[in-house]
Amino acid sequence: MAPALIHLGALLHLVDPTLPIGAFNHSNGLETFVQQGRITSKESLQEYLYTQLMQNWIYNDGAYLSLAFDAMQAQDFERLLELDQQLAATKTARESREGSYKLGLRLLKIFIRHEKHPLLLQMQQAVEQRRCKGFYPVIFAMIAAALALDKAQTLYAFYYNAAVGAITNGVKLIPLSQMDGQDILFDLRQPLAEAVQKSLKPDPQWLGAAGITNDIRAMQHENLYSRLYMS
Repeated sequence: MAPALIHLGALLHLVDPTLPIGAFNHSNGLETFVQQGRITSKESLQEYLYTQLMQNWIYNDGAYLSLAFDAMQAQDFERLLELDQQLAATKTARESREGSYKLGLRLLKIFIRHEKHPLLLQMQQAVEQRRCKGFYPVIFAMIAAALALDKAQTLYAFYYNAAVGAITNGVKLIPLSQMDGQDILFDLRQPLAEAVQKSLKPDPQWLGAAGITNDIRAMQHENLYSRLYMS
């Protein structure tokens, strides 16, 4: 089989929504926006997603994924630990912070059974020794690099996966039709590509930049009267 097809299969496996890591349980504050009447329609959900992508994800999870991918290729394990610790500091909402490293650890547990890359084994050991948490973007990047995947395609797949998750949650919460969700996804194609280009070489001065509103909504989620999601 052609190597390109094998790499495609590996990338599809990495972002498969049926992976048993529990990503579908997390809204990362979106549920609060909906309950407070801030997101009530297809248009407001689309605006939320665009804002998250271009003003949050590219400076946080996407940027750290990009840097971790580079560190993995450079075989720089200390840098990977540093990035994991820095990422922990950017996640001010407890539920979102805990959700991220739980997803990372579950993802590592799945792939390390077949990908015996030495740095993945080191990361597993570091987590067990409580030297780091193993946040999802860092683990995702490490696995992608271990699989010899293309960095730009990895970033696109990561953003696409995050967008699909948010759209799925929004369609259920508002609620919207499935067709509305698909229309939003079609319109995100170009913004997703733009986000990848901006994430290939993150500016260190912009790491952690994000609108405080999302962090506040994620914190408020803990005290909602009724919840469908864990964050």
